[in-house]
Amino acid sequence: LHLASPTLPVGAYTYSQGLEWAVESGAIPNEASALAWIGDCLEHGLARFEAVYLAHMLRAWRAGDMARLAELDNEFIASRETAELRAETLQMGHSLAKLLADLDSPPVARMQRSGIRDDGTSPDSGLQPASGLQGFPTPSFPLVWSCIAARWDIPVEDAVAAYLWAWAENQVMAALKAVPLGQTSGQRMLLALGERIPELAARAAAMAIEDTHNYLPAFALASSLHETQYTRIFRS
Repeated sequence: LHLASPTLPVGAYTYSQGLEWAVESGAIPNEASALAWIGDCLEHGLARFEAVYLAHMLRAWRAGDMARLAELDNEFIASRETAELRAETLQMGHSLAKLLADLDSPPVARMQRSGIRDDGTSPDSGLQPASGLQGFPTPSFPLVWSCIAARWDIPVEDAVAAYLWAWAENQVMAALKAVPLGQTSGQRMLLALGERIPELAARAAAMAIEDTHNYLPAFALASSLHETQYTRIFRS
């Protein structure tokens, strides 16, 4: 719940991921069209690609497989179709990693000390997930997020569901500002999106990397065109 909170100071609220341009273009004039856009991006983009990488990263952290983590992180960053999407994941990854370094109270502080479990015993691998972040000077957001989820022993499917929900909540909040829409519309959209998340999370948690895809042409075009949008309130 802490990781999925909109108060997590990583700047997620400043990004619309192309939704702002879709609104400006006239493609999203109302609640129904906003729900359709966000729902399609959730199901055919995030849940079939980013969330799958998140699940594999989480398992790699638990296994202490740093080579696999580097491979997954590089592949995910390379998958960002536009300059804004790439800058977004790197900025949020940096902000979350910095937050970990700045916090000095349990349970986060214990993540900074290599080789010590919460109960004071040494782990079998001798590697704490957070200590491994030192090997990633420019990590993606899912890499850092999965590191914390692994350290807190959050089950993979639960972690993926929380990640999907946090993304959906941020997108709905962006729609409320950009369309604009009322708070009741936002709650209706979240109820509809939330009903889909358990199935999507289960599928993403079980999916092989070879089966992933993020082929959303309209989404990529919206993100590209947002870079030169004349007036905007979001960074992507």
